[in-house]
Amino acid sequence: MRFMISGLLFLSMFAAPAFVAPALVAQDQLRAVAPPQNLSTNRFSTPAVDAGDYVYISGQGPQRPDGSLPATFAAQVRQALDNVKAIVEAAGLTTEHVVYTQVYLDDIKNYAEMNRVFGEYFGKTPPARATLGVARIPEPPIEISAVAVRSLRDKRAVYPASYNTGDSAAPGVLTYDRLFVSSMSGSDPVTGKVPDDAAAQVDLALDRVEAVVKAAGLDLRNMVFVNPYLTAEIPSRIMNQHYAKRFEFGNTPARATIDVTSLPAGAHIEYTGVAVRDLQQRKAVRPKNMPPSPTASPCVFAGDTLYCSAKDGFIPGPHGGIYATTTPHQLRQTMRNLLDNLEEADMTFDQVVATNVYLDDLSDLNAFNEVYAQYFGGVLPARATIQQIAPTERKADKEDHFPGLEQISLIAVRKRTSH
Repeated sequence: MRFMISGLLFLSMFAAPAFVAPALVAQDQLRAVAPPQNLSTNRFSTPAVDAGDYVYISGQGPQRPDGSLPATFAAQVRQALDNVKAIVEAAGLTTEHVVYTQVYLDDIKNYAEMNRVFGEYFGKTPPARATLGVARIPEPPIEISAVAVRSLRDKRAVYPASYNTGDSAAPGVLTYDRLFVSSMSGSDPVTGKVPDDAAAQVDLALDRVEAVVKAAGLDLRNMVFVNPYLTAEIPSRIMNQHYAKRFEFGNTPARATIDVTSLPAGAHIEYTGVAVRDLQQRKAVRPKNMPPSPTASPCVFAGDTLYCSAKDGFIPGPHGGIYATTTPHQLRQTMRNLLDNLEEADMTFDQVVATNVYLDDLSDLNAFNEVYAQYFGGVLPARATIQQIAPTERKADKEDHFPGLEQISLIAVRKRTSH
């Protein structure tokens, strides 16, 4: 499995403005949110975590609360969205409060139908959205995770002048303190044409992200987290070279670079991410044993929220590499790597509100879960879990390095005191 762990290979921080805690409502203990009829029997995640200003919703599949599956794909999309809605309402909010969604499809050919249903479901201000085709998900054929904001103050959709409005998701959604950017693909925003050249595709996708950010009155310095999603058609070397040119060395966003099987409209790369509106609320975090990087900071604060780059079981150091041969053993090193970043931010696993889990083979899910659960006490994070491409050959290379079998990115929120 070809994991491109920018958060492991290119870990960084550069001088950033001093962190200033926002003077908003006090943040007490994180609160688990579940609808009256629990939509998930997964004991390794919480349906949603209420972190005060934002609610993080676990990936929801198409099953009804009784476990049955609607007959058609369109009905399955509606059910997955209904499941998200039920959780949002259990948090005391409505679908108008949903600002970002992540859609995983096990067949990208279903994109147009998903897009149509999505457009019928949300009102005049649809959330930002990233969509990708993956190899397997726990409940086929669709999984949807989401983020909702508690206050609708200053919430609005952002549309660059050149954006193709045929999509049912807003290119970006502004809240009182952040910008959520939909996935922007490496295709022409007017014609939809995908260039033959990989570098041109990367540049187009980055141009489109920048257009959304500028339409919100911000620039790329405000980005705190980026997800590049790419197929095997885009060499990681080219992607990194062109990506690094857009950001200040050592002060890039946190990043999780994920290989996928397919993307909408024949694209081979897309970027999605989060920006903070006030640069004084942005602060990169880098453990002392990690050198600065041109492509990813280990973690970046957006106010009280810490966005962390994806990690796997890579052991850092002069002879660094992945040496563990099983998913559970690699996961223990992954959690150690994640803890390094959390501790540098003076945080713990108990403050993690959401994780994205990427497995080489979803058949390893039970073994993964048994180890994963050992690291969290109290409120388990919201979680989305996928297998994004076909399993790798589990064979060591000539340096005795083993392929990565799992990868995790996370979001954590630290407690605030009232002002």
